[in-house]
Amino acid sequence: MKKVNRLLVTGAAGTIGGLIRDGVSEFAEILRLSDIADLGEARPGEEIMPCDLTDADAVHKLVSGCDAILHFGGISTENRADLIHKVNIEGTYSLYEAARKEGVKRILFASSNHVIGFHKRETRLTASSPIRPDGNYGVSKAYGEALARLYWDKYGIETLIVRIGSCFPAPKDRRMMATWMSAGDMVRLIGRMIDTPRLGCPIVYGVSDNAESWWDNSETDYLGWRPQDSSAQFAGLFDDVPQEDPTDPAVIWQGGMFAKAGHFDD
Repeated sequence: MKKVNRLLVTGAAGTIGGLIRDGVSEFAEILRLSDIADLGEARPGEEIMPCDLTDADAVHKLVSGCDAILHFGGISTENRADLIHKVNIEGTYSLYEAARKEGVKRILFASSNHVIGFHKRETRLTASSPIRPDGNYGVSKAYGEALARLYWDKYGIETLIVRIGSCFPAPKDRRMMATWMSAGDMVRLIGRMIDTPRLGCPIVYGVSDNAESWWDNSETDYLGWRPQDSSAQFAGLFDDVPQEDPTDPAVIWQGGMFAKAGHFDD
């Protein structure tokens, strides 16, 4: 397995950051962890560097000296458009500009299934399927995907765009039985991102090998990533939960409650 000297993880105090913290340490000599929330004490091989993504100068300092970036930072749920714009859009732009100026050539951009949330569940999607965001958050991730593509085409910065389903220790509802991604599968995907000789700018659906599947990763087979886990291990978890209403917009659309919800400010 290839190792980089210094690997930056933004949003390292978040759910996914906590789940992958130990696993990704094998991919770098030094793991630089950043967030505005408390990350505790640095473990061996780690350095803690708090940073607010809305501070462009601080982001530039954060990126300096890094060889690759796992960008999980930002607002991870629906919110006011102005806040989403400042953190997820302006913050991601600052990160890519810092990467360009500092010569960082490989990034993982944590996108989301909410980029395509207004597709129906029976529609199987590929990386080429049209984006259909289900809210302000989804729009911000669509921007990040477009920015990543620009920085690949124009500046040669490779990005693994991961449209994450639901990366939690276990599914929280029936929908997540289809969208769930294990921490192990995420770590293995990051390993391929670092190890593959040529990455480019692929879009990968971040999902484990679940029985119900809405997403097709065949367009990115060249990466050699094969999820090894499945939500089948949680079979029966929702047996006592009332059956879903097939006319409910949260059931019709892949984005679930994000697609059903009205305007955030209403």
